[in-house]
Amino acid sequence: MDNNDYDTGISSEVFTVKSNIRLIDIFNWILEKKANAVLGLFHRLNDDGIINKESSVVIIGTYFTGIAIAKYLSFNDFNDISIVDIYPHLEGLIDSKLGNPIICEGMNEETSFKNFKNIKFSSDLDLINNAGAVIDTTGLGGINESQSESIFTKVFLIEDPIAEENDALLRDKNNIYDRTNMVNSYNKYVLKTKGLDTKTSGTMTFAIDVLRQSMNMILAKDGVLYCSSEMTFYEEIIFKEKDLEKFFRLIESPVIKVSTILPVDCDSIINEFIDKIHSEVLVRW
Repeated sequence: MDNNDYDTGISSEVFTVKSNIRLIDIFNWILEKKANAVLGLFHRLNDDGIINKESSVVIIGTYFTGIAIAKYLSFNDFNDISIVDIYPHLEGLIDSKLGNPIICEGMNEETSFKNFKNIKFSSDLDLINNAGAVIDTTGLGGINESQSESIFTKVFLIEDPIAEENDALLRDKNNIYDRTNMVNSYNKYVLKTKGLDTKTSGTMTFAIDVLRQSMNMILAKDGVLYCSSEMTFYEEIIFKEKDLEKFFRLIESPVIKVSTILPVDCDSIINEFIDKIHSEVLVRW
């Protein structure tokens, strides 16, 4: 059990095993997949001369894809990045660990390698109208078709909130292609993330499903009495309580604890499901 923290349980024959992996780690590994897909696109667009590293990039929506894309672009020397969000308190995510680029093992602990001072934050939706590139991460219930029609940009990228097309109601609710049709741009792209048979592609959705499927696999192992995950409804903390500090504290804890009489490597099981998640950028036109 070298890769996991453990102690004895109610008797000397029962172990309590804790994952070393925290929820912040799972968030950032998922966000790394999304942000790297977008970063690859922007490097190609820069090489092709469609945009450059001084072009203005406006990202609509902070939670959570938006903040990661902003940080990855900033870290790779794209110098004019703005996040537009109707929730002003989400500016606090810029100076947090959430969405920090993962550049080597262990570098996720602190932002020692980069201060993201070139990321600007605003609640002024007019900023989306004439940027060099616009990235819409608002998903279901986000930017509407009328607002999309006002966007004039060289590059438009939208995140598809649907993962596997396995829910008819959600599929019918998804209007990103109608929104994309209204945008005035010759270069339109869609960010698609899937892999765990989830209904939506949200980072929170994937994180919860990683834990659910990991616990199911752990429970099926011989010698396991039970396992648990200390989860709560984080969106309520972020958007209703608006308490980012509380959110940051909660996501630092080990995500899974197991009562077992035999060793269990929680981290390798969690990583197995993380590895199944895949992000890619699709050309819309």
